[in-house]
Amino acid sequence: MNEPTRHQADTARKTKVIEAAMDAVLHQEPMAISLFDELREKTTKGKGVFRDAYGEGENFAHRLVAAKAGGLGLLIDHDAAANTYMTMPGRDRRAPRVIIGSHLDSVPDGGNFDGSAGVVAGMIAIAALKSAEFRPMRDITVMAIRAEESVWFNTTYFGSRAALGRFPVESLDTLRRFDTGYPLSKHLKQAGGDPDALRTGQPYLSASEILAYLEVHIEQGPVLETENLPIGIVTGIRGNYRHPAIKIYGEYNHCGSVPRAYRRDSVVAACEFVQALDRLWGDWEREGKDMAFTVGKLYTDPARHALTKIAGEATFSLDMRSLDPDLLNELEGRVKTIAAEIMERRGVTIDLSSFTRAEVGRVNPSIFRALCEGAEVLNIPIRSIASGASHDAAAFALAGIPMGMLFIRNANGSHNPDEKMEIRDLLEAARLLTWWLVEKGSA
Repeated sequence: MNEPTRHQADTARKTKVIEAAMDAVLHQEPMAISLFDELREKTTKGKGVFRDAYGEGENFAHRLVAAKAGGLGLLIDHDAAANTYMTMPGRDRRAPRVIIGSHLDSVPDGGNFDGSAGVVAGMIAIAALKSAEFRPMRDITVMAIRAEESVWFNTTYFGSRAALGRFPVESLDTLRRFDTGYPLSKHLKQAGGDPDALRTGQPYLSASEILAYLEVHIEQGPVLETENLPIGIVTGIRGNYRHPAIKIYGEYNHCGSVPRAYRRDSVVAACEFVQALDRLWGDWEREGKDMAFTVGKLYTDPARHALTKIAGEATFSLDMRSLDPDLLNELEGRVKTIAAEIMERRGVTIDLSSFTRAEVGRVNPSIFRALCEGAEVLNIPIRSIASGASHDAAAFALAGIPMGMLFIRNANGSHNPDEKMEIRDLLEAARLLTWWLVEKGSA
Protein backbone atom coordinates (compact mmCIF):
# COMPACT_ATOMS: atom_id res chain seq x y z
CA MET A 1 0.00 0.00 0.00
CA ASN A 2 1.54 3.36 -1.02
CA GLU A 3 1.80 6.25 1.46
CA PRO A 4 -1.22 8.31 0.29
CA THR A 5 -3.42 5.21 0.31
CA ARG A 6 -2.17 4.16 3.75
CA HIS A 7 -2.79 7.66 5.11
CA GLN A 8 -6.31 7.68 3.68
CA ALA A 9 -7.02 4.28 5.25
CA ASP A 10 -5.67 5.43 8.63
CA THR A 11 -7.77 8.58 8.47
CA ALA A 12 -10.88 6.59 7.60
CA ARG A 13 -10.29 4.19 10.50
CA LYS A 14 -9.71 7.07 12.90
CA THR A 15 -12.87 8.84 11.73
CA LYS A 16 -14.89 5.66 12.25
CA VAL A 17 -13.45 5.20 15.75
CA ILE A 18 -14.19 8.81 16.70
CA GLU A 19 -17.79 8.54 15.50
CA ALA A 20 -18.30 5.33 17.47
CA ALA A 21 -16.58 6.75 20.56
CA MET A 22 -18.64 9.98 20.48
CA ASP A 23 -21.80 7.91 20.49
CA ALA A 24 -20.42 5.66 23.24
CA VAL A 25 -19.65 8.67 25.48
CA LEU A 26 -23.34 9.54 25.59
CA HIS A 27 -24.16 5.99 26.65
CA GLN A 28 -21.95 6.39 29.76
CA GLU A 29 -24.40 8.79 31.36
CA PRO A 30 -25.87 6.12 33.69
CA MET A 31 -22.38 5.21 34.96
CA ALA A 32 -21.60 8.85 35.67
CA ILE A 33 -24.87 9.42 37.51
CA SER A 34 -24.39 6.24 39.52
CA LEU A 35 -20.86 7.23 40.58
CA PHE A 36 -21.86 10.73 41.63
CA ASP A 37 -24.94 9.48 43.48
CA GLU A 38 -22.93 6.92 45.45
CA LEU A 39 -20.19 9.45 46.22
CA ARG A 40 -22.78 11.87 47.54
CA GLU A 41 -24.68 9.24 49.51
CA LYS A 42 -21.65 7.71 51.23
CA THR A 43 -19.59 10.85 51.92
CA THR A 44 -22.17 13.48 52.88
CA LYS A 45 -22.05 14.88 56.40
CA GLY A 46 -24.66 17.51 57.17
CA LYS A 47 -25.49 19.28 53.92
CA GLY A 48 -22.19 18.94 52.04
CA VAL A 49 -19.72 16.18 51.29
CA PHE A 50 -16.78 15.41 53.58
CA ARG A 51 -14.07 13.56 51.68
CA ASP A 52 -11.25 14.15 54.10
CA ALA A 53 -7.70 13.77 52.76
CA TYR A 54 -6.28 10.41 53.87
CA GLY A 55 -9.45 9.84 55.83
CA GLU A 56 -12.64 7.83 55.63
CA GLY A 57 -14.37 9.93 52.94
CA GLU A 58 -11.46 10.07 50.52
CA ASN A 59 -10.65 6.39 51.13
CA PHE A 60 -14.22 5.42 50.16
CA ALA A 61 -14.03 7.48 46.97
CA HIS A 62 -10.82 5.73 45.90
CA ARG A 63 -12.27 2.28 46.59
CA LEU A 64 -15.40 3.15 44.61
CA VAL A 65 -13.66 4.35 41.43
CA ALA A 66 -11.14 1.49 41.57
CA ALA A 67 -13.95 -1.05 41.77
CA LYS A 68 -15.76 0.57 38.81
CA ALA A 69 -12.51 0.69 36.81
CA GLY A 70 -11.87 -2.96 37.56
CA GLY A 71 -15.28 -3.72 36.12
CA LEU A 72 -14.22 -1.93 32.94
CA GLY A 73 -11.22 -4.23 32.67
CA LEU A 74 -8.65 -1.58 33.59
CA LEU A 75 -5.41 -2.35 35.42
CA ILE A 76 -5.41 -0.97 38.99
CA ASP A 77 -2.31 0.22 40.82
CA HIS A 78 -1.39 2.44 43.76
CA ASP A 79 1.75 4.36 44.68
CA ALA A 80 3.33 5.10 48.06
CA ALA A 81 1.16 8.22 48.40
CA ALA A 82 -1.95 6.00 47.94
CA ASN A 83 -2.90 7.64 44.64
CA THR A 84 -4.97 5.29 42.46
CA TYR A 85 -4.05 4.49 38.84
CA MET A 86 -6.58 2.93 36.45
CA THR A 87 -4.96 2.01 33.14
CA MET A 88 -6.14 0.98 29.69
CA PRO A 89 -3.07 -0.82 28.29
CA GLY A 90 -1.72 0.34 24.96
CA ARG A 91 -0.11 -1.65 22.17
CA ASP A 92 3.34 -0.43 23.25
CA ARG A 93 3.45 -0.42 27.03
CA ARG A 94 6.91 1.12 27.03
CA ALA A 95 5.74 4.24 25.20
CA PRO A 96 5.16 7.38 27.31
CA ARG A 97 1.61 7.22 28.61
CA VAL A 98 -1.19 9.76 28.79
CA ILE A 99 -2.54 10.54 32.26
CA ILE A 100 -6.01 11.96 32.85
CA GLY A 101 -6.19 13.02 36.48
CA SER A 102 -7.97 14.88 39.22
CA HIS A 103 -8.51 14.65 42.97
CA LEU A 104 -11.15 12.91 45.07
CA ASP A 105 -10.83 14.79 48.36
CA SER A 106 -13.11 17.73 49.16
CA VAL A 107 -13.12 20.64 51.54
CA PRO A 108 -15.29 20.13 54.64
CA ASP A 109 -18.95 20.70 53.74
CA GLY A 110 -17.94 20.79 50.08
CA GLY A 111 -19.60 20.02 46.77
CA ASN A 112 -19.91 16.65 45.10
CA PHE A 113 -18.31 17.53 41.75
CA ASP A 114 -15.13 19.40 42.72
CA GLY A 115 -12.33 17.02 41.70
CA SER A 116 -14.49 13.96 41.19
CA ALA A 117 -15.82 15.26 37.85
CA GLY A 118 -12.34 14.93 36.36
CA VAL A 119 -11.91 11.33 37.44
CA VAL A 120 -15.38 10.40 36.15
CA ALA A 121 -14.70 12.18 32.83
CA GLY A 122 -11.53 10.13 32.36
CA MET A 123 -13.39 6.90 33.12
CA ILE A 124 -16.13 7.84 30.63
CA ALA A 125 -13.52 8.48 27.92
CA ILE A 126 -11.83 5.10 28.45
CA ALA A 127 -15.16 3.26 28.61
CA ALA A 128 -16.13 4.91 25.31
CA LEU A 129 -12.84 3.94 23.67
CA LYS A 130 -13.27 0.34 24.79
CA SER A 131 -16.84 0.33 23.49
CA ALA A 132 -15.55 1.62 20.14
CA GLU A 133 -13.00 -1.23 20.16
CA PHE A 134 -10.14 1.26 20.00
CA ARG A 135 -6.80 0.08 21.30
CA PRO A 136 -4.42 2.99 21.79
CA MET A 137 -0.77 2.84 20.87
CA ARG A 138 0.20 3.86 24.42
CA ASP A 139 -1.24 3.37 27.90
CA ILE A 140 -4.03 5.72 28.96
CA THR A 141 -4.23 6.09 32.74
CA VAL A 142 -6.91 7.74 34.85
CA MET A 143 -5.24 8.96 38.04
CA ALA A 144 -7.34 9.56 41.15
CA ILE A 145 -5.21 11.89 43.23
CA ARG A 146 -4.96 12.30 46.97
CA ALA A 147 -4.91 15.41 49.15
CA GLU A 148 -5.27 18.20 46.59
CA GLU A 149 -7.20 20.50 48.89
CA SER A 150 -4.81 22.62 50.95
CA VAL A 151 -7.22 22.92 53.88
CA TRP A 152 -6.33 19.51 55.30
CA PHE A 153 -2.56 19.80 55.75
CA ASN A 154 -1.97 23.42 54.75
CA THR A 155 -0.11 22.32 51.63
CA THR A 156 -1.07 22.37 47.97
CA TYR A 157 -1.71 19.19 45.91
CA PHE A 158 0.39 16.86 48.02
CA GLY A 159 -0.71 13.65 46.24
CA SER A 160 0.46 14.70 42.79
CA ARG A 161 3.71 16.21 44.06
CA ALA A 162 4.41 13.03 46.03
CA ALA A 163 3.88 10.89 42.92
CA LEU A 164 6.32 13.11 41.04
CA GLY A 165 8.89 13.12 43.85
CA ARG A 166 8.61 16.90 44.16
CA PHE A 167 7.73 17.57 47.79
CA PRO A 168 9.88 18.17 50.90
CA VAL A 169 10.10 14.79 52.63
CA GLU A 170 10.23 16.41 56.07
CA SER A 171 6.65 17.60 55.52
CA LEU A 172 5.46 14.04 56.18
CA ASP A 173 6.16 14.64 59.84
CA THR A 174 5.87 18.41 60.17
CA LEU A 175 2.48 18.85 58.49
CA ARG A 176 -0.52 18.03 60.66
CA ARG A 177 -4.15 17.68 59.66
CA PHE A 178 -6.05 20.71 60.86
CA ASP A 179 -8.91 18.77 62.47
CA THR A 180 -7.09 15.83 64.07
CA GLY A 181 -3.66 17.26 64.85
CA TYR A 182 -2.03 14.05 63.60
CA PRO A 183 0.92 14.22 61.22
CA LEU A 184 0.54 13.55 57.51
CA SER A 185 2.64 10.39 57.82
CA LYS A 186 0.17 8.83 60.26
CA HIS A 187 -2.88 9.56 58.12
CA LEU A 188 -1.06 8.36 55.00
CA LYS A 189 -0.13 5.05 56.59
CA GLN A 190 -3.68 4.50 57.85
CA ALA A 191 -4.93 5.04 54.28
CA GLY A 192 -2.64 2.32 52.92
CA GLY A 193 0.25 4.54 51.84
CA ASP A 194 3.93 4.05 52.61
CA PRO A 195 5.56 7.12 54.19
CA ASP A 196 8.92 5.34 54.49
CA ALA A 197 8.99 4.78 50.74
CA LEU A 198 8.18 8.45 50.17
CA ARG A 199 11.03 9.49 52.43
CA THR A 200 13.49 8.06 49.89
CA GLY A 201 12.40 10.80 47.48
CA GLN A 202 12.10 8.38 44.58
CA PRO A 203 9.28 9.42 42.21
CA TYR A 204 6.62 6.96 41.12
CA LEU A 205 6.03 9.01 37.97
CA SER A 206 8.87 10.12 35.72
CA ALA A 207 8.39 13.03 33.32
CA SER A 208 10.14 11.09 30.55
CA GLU A 209 7.50 8.36 30.79
CA ILE A 210 4.49 10.69 30.39
CA LEU A 211 3.40 12.10 27.02
CA ALA A 212 0.82 14.47 28.50
CA TYR A 213 -1.35 15.15 31.53
CA LEU A 214 -4.94 16.31 31.03
CA GLU A 215 -7.34 17.38 33.74
CA VAL A 216 -11.06 18.05 33.60
CA HIS A 217 -12.49 20.14 36.43
CA ILE A 218 -15.61 22.13 37.20
CA GLU A 219 -15.14 25.87 36.87
CA GLN A 220 -15.02 27.40 40.32
CA GLY A 221 -16.27 30.78 39.16
CA PRO A 222 -19.26 32.23 37.27
CA VAL A 223 -17.86 32.84 33.77
CA LEU A 224 -19.12 29.80 31.84
CA GLU A 225 -22.48 29.85 33.59
CA THR A 226 -22.93 33.56 32.90
CA GLU A 227 -21.94 33.20 29.24
CA ASN A 228 -24.03 30.02 28.80
CA LEU A 229 -21.08 27.89 27.64
CA PRO A 230 -20.63 24.23 28.59
CA ILE A 231 -16.85 24.06 28.34
CA GLY A 232 -13.83 26.29 28.86
CA ILE A 233 -10.30 25.54 27.66
CA VAL A 234 -7.82 26.65 30.30
CA THR A 235 -5.00 29.02 29.34
CA GLY A 236 -3.00 28.65 32.56
CA ILE A 237 -3.21 28.17 36.32
CA ARG A 238 -2.51 31.11 38.57
CA GLY A 239 0.36 30.69 40.99
CA ASN A 240 -0.18 31.86 44.53
CA TYR A 241 1.68 33.49 47.40
CA ARG A 242 -0.04 32.90 50.76
CA HIS A 243 0.27 34.01 54.35
CA PRO A 244 -1.94 31.80 56.52
CA ALA A 245 -1.75 34.13 59.55
CA ILE A 246 -0.41 37.71 59.42
CA LYS A 247 -0.44 39.15 62.93
CA ILE A 248 -0.72 42.83 63.81
CA TYR A 249 0.19 43.90 67.33
CA GLY A 250 -1.02 47.27 68.56
CA GLU A 251 -2.14 48.36 72.01
CA TYR A 252 -5.30 47.47 73.92
CA ASN A 253 -6.97 50.59 75.30
CA HIS A 254 -10.28 52.28 76.06
CA CYS A 255 -12.47 53.21 73.11
CA GLY A 256 -13.60 56.61 74.39
CA SER A 257 -10.48 57.79 76.18
CA VAL A 258 -7.75 57.62 73.53
CA PRO A 259 -7.68 60.27 70.76
CA ARG A 260 -7.13 59.09 67.21
CA ALA A 261 -3.55 60.32 67.01
CA TYR A 262 -2.56 58.26 70.06
CA ARG A 263 -4.15 55.00 69.06
CA ARG A 264 -2.28 51.86 67.98
CA ASP A 265 -5.34 50.12 66.61
CA SER A 266 -4.59 46.71 65.10
CA VAL A 267 -7.98 46.45 63.36
CA VAL A 268 -7.61 49.80 61.61
CA ALA A 269 -4.11 48.74 60.55
CA ALA A 270 -5.45 45.46 59.17
CA CYS A 271 -8.18 47.25 57.23
CA GLU A 272 -5.61 49.68 55.83
CA PHE A 273 -3.53 46.70 54.70
CA VAL A 274 -6.50 45.22 52.84
CA GLN A 275 -7.39 48.58 51.27
CA ALA A 276 -3.82 49.04 50.02
CA LEU A 277 -3.94 45.67 48.27
CA ASP A 278 -7.34 46.44 46.78
CA ARG A 279 -6.02 49.72 45.35
CA LEU A 280 -3.06 47.86 43.88
CA TRP A 281 -5.42 45.32 42.28
CA GLY A 282 -7.45 48.12 40.73
CA ASP A 283 -4.32 49.81 39.38
CA TRP A 284 -2.97 46.57 37.91
CA GLU A 285 -6.35 45.67 36.42
CA ARG A 286 -6.40 48.98 34.53
CA GLU A 287 -2.86 48.23 33.30
CA GLY A 288 -3.85 44.74 32.09
CA LYS A 289 -1.82 42.96 34.78
CA ASP A 290 -3.22 39.71 36.18
CA MET A 291 -3.84 39.60 39.92
CA ALA A 292 -6.33 38.43 42.53
CA PHE A 293 -6.23 38.45 46.32
CA THR A 294 -8.47 37.35 49.15
CA VAL A 295 -8.49 37.88 52.91
CA GLY A 296 -10.46 34.82 53.93
CA LYS A 297 -10.02 35.24 57.68
CA LEU A 298 -9.79 38.41 59.80
CA TYR A 299 -10.31 38.30 63.52
CA THR A 300 -9.34 39.65 66.93
CA ASP A 301 -8.54 37.66 70.05
CA PRO A 302 -11.87 36.43 71.48
CA ALA A 303 -10.33 36.12 74.93
CA ARG A 304 -9.45 39.84 75.06
CA HIS A 305 -11.58 41.78 72.59
CA ALA A 306 -14.65 43.74 73.71
CA LEU A 307 -17.22 46.19 72.38
CA THR A 308 -15.58 49.20 74.09
CA LYS A 309 -11.94 48.19 73.70
CA ILE A 310 -9.39 49.20 71.08
CA ALA A 311 -8.07 45.92 69.72
CA GLY A 312 -4.41 45.36 70.48
CA GLU A 313 -4.09 42.33 68.24
CA ALA A 314 -5.56 41.26 64.90
CA THR A 315 -4.87 38.29 62.64
CA PHE A 316 -5.73 37.79 58.99
CA SER A 317 -4.97 35.38 56.16
CA LEU A 318 -3.80 36.54 52.76
CA ASP A 319 -3.98 34.67 49.44
CA MET A 320 -2.55 36.42 46.34
CA ARG A 321 -2.52 34.98 42.83
CA SER A 322 -1.31 35.76 39.32
CA LEU A 323 -0.72 34.07 35.97
CA ASP A 324 2.55 36.03 35.67
CA PRO A 325 5.49 34.67 37.73
CA ASP A 326 7.16 38.11 37.72
CA LEU A 327 4.03 39.77 39.10
CA LEU A 328 3.82 37.08 41.76
CA ASN A 329 7.36 37.94 42.83
CA GLU A 330 6.47 41.63 42.81
CA LEU A 331 3.45 40.98 45.03
CA GLU A 332 5.74 39.46 47.65
CA GLY A 333 7.77 42.68 47.69
CA ARG A 334 4.65 44.88 47.73
CA VAL A 335 3.33 43.11 50.82
CA LYS A 336 6.56 43.85 52.70
CA THR A 337 6.47 47.48 51.61
CA ILE A 338 2.83 47.92 52.64
CA ALA A 339 3.57 46.35 56.03
CA ALA A 340 6.53 48.65 56.63
CA GLU A 341 4.54 51.77 55.72
CA ILE A 342 1.62 50.84 58.00
CA MET A 343 3.93 50.03 60.92
CA GLU A 344 5.50 53.47 60.67
CA ARG A 345 2.20 55.29 60.19
CA ARG A 346 0.12 53.41 62.77
CA GLY A 347 2.70 52.55 65.42
CA VAL A 348 1.92 48.82 65.22
CA THR A 349 4.08 45.75 64.68
CA ILE A 350 3.25 43.46 61.76
CA ASP A 351 4.51 39.88 61.77
CA LEU A 352 4.23 38.41 58.27
CA SER A 353 5.23 35.02 59.72
CA SER A 354 5.37 32.00 57.44
CA PHE A 355 4.23 31.92 53.83
CA THR A 356 3.79 29.38 51.06
CA ARG A 357 4.31 29.61 47.30
CA ALA A 358 2.76 27.71 44.41
CA GLU A 359 4.24 28.47 41.02
CA VAL A 360 2.27 29.30 37.88
CA GLY A 361 1.04 26.25 35.96
CA ARG A 362 1.71 26.72 32.25
CA VAL A 363 -0.59 25.03 29.73
CA ASN A 364 1.18 23.37 26.80
CA PRO A 365 0.41 25.47 23.68
CA SER A 366 0.07 22.43 21.39
CA ILE A 367 -2.44 20.75 23.69
CA PHE A 368 -4.37 24.00 24.04
CA ARG A 369 -4.58 24.43 20.26
CA ALA A 370 -5.56 20.78 19.76
CA LEU A 371 -8.41 21.06 22.29
CA CYS A 372 -9.65 24.19 20.52
CA GLU A 373 -9.49 22.30 17.23
CA GLY A 374 -11.43 19.38 18.69
CA ALA A 375 -14.13 21.66 20.05
CA GLU A 376 -14.60 23.13 16.59
CA VAL A 377 -14.73 19.68 14.96
CA LEU A 378 -17.30 18.47 17.51
CA ASN A 379 -19.28 21.73 17.38
CA ILE A 380 -18.87 22.34 21.13
CA PRO A 381 -19.17 26.05 22.04
CA ILE A 382 -16.18 27.08 24.18
CA ARG A 383 -14.10 29.98 25.36
CA SER A 384 -10.54 30.23 26.64
CA ILE A 385 -10.36 30.85 30.37
CA ALA A 386 -7.68 31.24 33.03
CA SER A 387 -7.80 29.15 36.19
CA GLY A 388 -7.72 31.25 39.32
CA ALA A 389 -7.70 28.19 41.53
CA SER A 390 -4.80 25.79 42.03
CA HIS A 391 -5.03 22.29 40.52
CA ASP A 392 -2.91 19.14 40.34
CA ALA A 393 -2.27 20.00 36.69
CA ALA A 394 0.11 22.71 37.88
CA ALA A 395 2.30 20.14 39.63
CA PHE A 396 2.63 18.18 36.38
CA ALA A 397 3.44 21.32 34.39
CA LEU A 398 6.12 22.31 36.91
CA ALA A 399 7.63 18.82 36.53
CA GLY A 400 8.09 19.52 32.82
CA ILE A 401 5.14 17.40 31.63
CA PRO A 402 2.96 18.84 28.81
CA MET A 403 -0.35 19.76 30.42
CA GLY A 404 -3.83 20.74 29.28
CA MET A 405 -7.04 21.42 31.16
CA LEU A 406 -10.78 21.69 30.55
CA PHE A 407 -13.35 23.47 32.70
CA ILE A 408 -17.00 22.40 32.93
CA ARG A 409 -19.78 24.93 33.53
CA ASN A 410 -20.85 24.88 37.18
CA ALA A 411 -23.53 27.03 38.79
CA ASN A 412 -23.50 28.27 42.39
CA GLY A 413 -19.73 28.38 42.82
CA SER A 414 -17.53 25.72 44.34
CA HIS A 415 -16.30 24.51 47.74
CA ASN A 416 -19.93 24.53 48.87
CA PRO A 417 -22.74 21.94 48.85
CA ASP A 418 -24.68 23.78 46.11
CA GLU A 419 -22.34 23.03 43.20
CA LYS A 420 -24.51 22.39 40.16
CA MET A 421 -22.68 20.75 37.30
CA GLU A 422 -24.98 19.28 34.67
CA ILE A 423 -24.20 15.76 33.43
CA ARG A 424 -24.74 16.86 29.83
CA ASP A 425 -21.88 19.34 30.22
CA LEU A 426 -19.67 16.64 31.71
CA LEU A 427 -20.41 14.48 28.67
CA GLU A 428 -19.39 17.33 26.35
CA ALA A 429 -16.05 17.55 28.17
CA ALA A 430 -15.69 13.77 27.93
CA ARG A 431 -16.40 13.92 24.18
CA LEU A 432 -13.65 16.49 23.67
CA LEU A 433 -11.26 14.53 25.88
CA THR A 434 -12.02 11.33 23.95
CA TRP A 435 -11.49 13.09 20.62
CA TRP A 436 -8.07 14.30 21.79
CA LEU A 437 -7.10 10.81 22.97
CA VAL A 438 -7.82 9.35 19.52
CA GLU A 439 -6.54 12.19 17.36
CA LYS A 440 -3.51 13.32 19.39
CA GLY A 441 -2.88 11.10 22.40
CA SER A 442 -2.56 7.80 20.54
CA ALA A 443 0.02 8.98 18.01
